[in-house]
This record gives sequence, C-alpha cells and structure tokens, in this order.
Amino acid sequence: MNGIKIITDCTSDLTPELYEKHDIDIIPLYVNIGGKSYADVIEINAEQLYQLVKEHGELPKTSAIPPATFTAYFKKYLDAGKDILYLGIGSGFSAAFQNARIAASEFPEGRIRLVDSGNLSSGIGLLLLKAAQYRNQGADLETIARKVEADVSLVRTQFAINTLSYLHKGGRCSGTSRIIGTLLKIKPIIRVVDGKMVVTKKPRGKFQKALDTLVDYLRSDAEKVDLDNIMVTHNLAKEDAAYLKREIAKVLNPIQIHETKASAVISTHCGPRTIGILYMVKK
Repeated sequence: MNGIKIITDCTSDLTPELYEKHDIDIIPLYVNIGGKSYADVIEINAEQLYQLVKEHGELPKTSAIPPATFTAYFKKYLDAGKDILYLGIGSGFSAAFQNARIAASEFPEGRIRLVDSGNLSSGIGLLLLKAAQYRNQGADLETIARKVEADVSLVRTQFAINTLSYLHKGGRCSGTSRIIGTLLKIKPIIRVVDGKMVVTKKPRGKFQKALDTLVDYLRSDAEKVDLDNIMVTHNLAKEDAAYLKREIAKVLNPIQIHETKASAVISTHCGPRTIGILYMVKK
C-alpha cells in the first residue's frame, strides 16, 4: 500500500504545529488588494490584510486555487509514490474544489480522492485531524475518504461577527442584507448549515452577548460533543479567545482546545474580531 498524503488549502486554519505534526500540506489561495495578489499564509496574514485595507481604502477580494496549481501538487506526491486525499474549503464557498476535481481527472483513477468538506476555517481542520487519525490507524485511501465523508455532517461551525460589512459585501452569507441597516447594534452569529453560511441568531448590544451565544450552542450539544478536539478560531480577538476557552472548560472537559488564527482569505470575508467555536458531535 502506498503512503497517503493529505493535502488541504490555507483556509483550514490549523496551527503550523498541527500541519507539521500530521504531515498535512497546504496550498494557498490568494488575496487581491491594491492591485497586488498575495499568497495567503505565505505572503500575508489577517493583521497585514487589515492594514492594507486601511492603506488602500478598499475591501480585498480572493481568488481560488487554479487547476494547474492542483496538478503540480498532485503530480509531486504521486511521483513520490503517495496516494492523495484532498480536503479543503467546501464547494459552496469557493471554486477550489471543482478545480481540484479538474486536476485530479488528469491522473490515474484511484490514486487521488477528493472530499468536499462542506465547510470552512477550522471546521475543515477538524475533518483533517480525523483523516490523519484514520490514516495513522492504517486505513487505505478509500476507507479514509468514506469515513471523512460520513464525518462532514458532524461538524458544528459557528462564528460571532463584530462587523458585518465584509461578509455582506462578499455576498457569501444569506440573511445579511436584512440586518445591514442595524450594523452597529447587532453582532450576528453565522453558522455553516448544509454547506452554506447563514445568520442564525442576532445578539444585540455588546460583543459579550455574541460570545455567550457561541457558548450556548456548545452547551446545547454538551452530551454529544466529540471531546478529542475543539477549536477557538479568530482574527485579532485574543482576549475574546481567552474568555471562550475559560467558558468552554466550564461546560466540558475536552482533551484539547486549539486556539487558531483565521487565515487572510477567511478574514477577507468575515472582518476583524471575528471569533468562533468549532467542534464535532458524536455519531
């Protein structure tokens, strides 16, 4: 049996240590602003992104990974005798998955397996950690892919948004137009539902209420939460992350709470001080 290489993209928002520990390779998407294009993670992070927004007075745009880039990455590992599992940003959020499919069609059948995460940020990261676990247990490529596909519906992704302008102008979240007029008062909760972002709750007032709403979602799932890994993912919200980790520990006794930073691509669409609690539930 060939070794199996897991490949993802920069939007999966794990820490560098986790990528290295689990031998996961990352392909960057690109952020475009001020007439320049930046490879996410490699050339830009969220803090630098928001500085460029201030300098240029414009909101950034993002671009998907082209098929040719996928082809180059796939060929590299196939030539080295590896089979490939690709698991990146969900097909409902980016053309990347379709481009990966185009690239995979150029290679022998059975060597590359693509899984649509239906998710974003560390919601993908949770699935990657499961995939690495299955690989380490000795599963073959097809078994890993089928197990991860079964896990997709178990991921719970929810974020609190401090400013709605980025998400609204990006057009990727339903329901934002109905609350744009009360931007300063509402701190919406965005959840990934059936591969799409939707506004599910609209806490009004201080951002603290939105943070507590995130904890309430976790509390409602407490009896069925998979305790192996829980993510607190954010951009420019260090104090909020510390608060959420304390509150999570009051609700559950997880094995691991990972604090991770949102990539520049994710930050392009959600705006500064976005923060989420992401976890999986048991089957």
